[in-house]
Amino acid sequence: MPLLGLIKEGKVPSDNRVAMTPKQCKWFKVNYPNWDVIVEASLHRCYSDNEYTREGIKIVHDISSADILLGIKEVPVSQLIANKTYLFFSHTKKAQPYNQALFHAMMDKQITLIDYECLEHEDGQRLIGFGFFAGIVGAHNGIMAFGKRTKVYQLGRVKDVKDYMELVHTYFGLKLPNIKIAVTGSGRVAHGILEIMNLLDVQQVEPEDYIKRTYAYPVYVHLKGRDLYAHKLNNTYIREDFHQNPTNYNCLFNKYLKQTHILMNGVYWEKDIPPLFTLDDLKDDDYALTTIADITDDMNGSIPLNIGDASTEEPVYGVNLTTLQKTIPYLHNSIDIMAVGNLPNELPRDASRFFGEQLLKYVIPDLIGAGSAIITKATILDKGKLTNAFDYLKSYAQH
Repeated sequence: MPLLGLIKEGKVPSDNRVAMTPKQCKWFKVNYPNWDVIVEASLHRCYSDNEYTREGIKIVHDISSADILLGIKEVPVSQLIANKTYLFFSHTKKAQPYNQALFHAMMDKQITLIDYECLEHEDGQRLIGFGFFAGIVGAHNGIMAFGKRTKVYQLGRVKDVKDYMELVHTYFGLKLPNIKIAVTGSGRVAHGILEIMNLLDVQQVEPEDYIKRTYAYPVYVHLKGRDLYAHKLNNTYIREDFHQNPTNYNCLFNKYLKQTHILMNGVYWEKDIPPLFTLDDLKDDDYALTTIADITDDMNGSIPLNIGDASTEEPVYGVNLTTLQKTIPYLHNSIDIMAVGNLPNELPRDASRFFGEQLLKYVIPDLIGAGSAIITKATILDKGKLTNAFDYLKSYAQH
């Protein structure tokens, strides 16, 4: 009987999310009786080994008998098992140099790599991911940071609550000052940010009003592609052309900069896409911005003040606007940056349950069945060989 295996997370710092919860594993066994599922023992997983055992799922210390292995973050080279099919976020599709050794090891071990990030609908919309909960945690952290800077209100940490429902209860009675918040992006991250805006009773306003009007209550503006970018020659925005030729476009966020107290950034970014603002834009001190929650978290990317990851323990740092050096947060002449790579890990049980539902709905049937174009397009390596869809990684794949 073929086996689906849930591996333990080995990346440091450890991530305690999982691809399928105990009840989802049980559901898988009932609905796919020709398959079984095993789980590699872990001390750090948000669902304990005992919770899997209670659902009739076998816990093992050697996962090598599984045919398909499901993880979350990058698998350490020392834990890779040759000739297996892996699904995890490899962070290699952009030829990230810090994961090149991992990529080469998977090639050497003739591993088939299906990357969650590359699983897409025909129109390019991501099939699966943790973006919604990244948006929730990142937006909370951004609001928390602004409260610490201004000392107007206090918010605790997401990681200190049991689950999402308990987080919601922490907002009861919280009254935000009359601030303006800019939310960028249109994907799952942005949806998570908007969830927090609604829970905090921050009112949405139109872009034109956001720029021109003042309010007696907190407001936000939701800026999507056509609000943020315009073609340099004809001032239009065509999504497909923008993603194919981003250097032909200017970013329009500068006109919102002076009005914005908190920027919640959820835009997708690649190296040729113009940043939301430049460092020169900040030389004019006529702006309100003090806090940036860079939830998509691309170092030196859409947020030029993102100079590297913060930790879950200390998610916010400052950047001095004179020296552009990292400082402790909440200082004068600085902007606070919230930039954490694994935000959903602060709500691991909720995030894992949501992720597993997507996996079972959109991926598992094709993965263990006859396959599909979606699976093929997300396969970066096939038995250690670079696939045609990722031929652009040829130089990255060279030893």
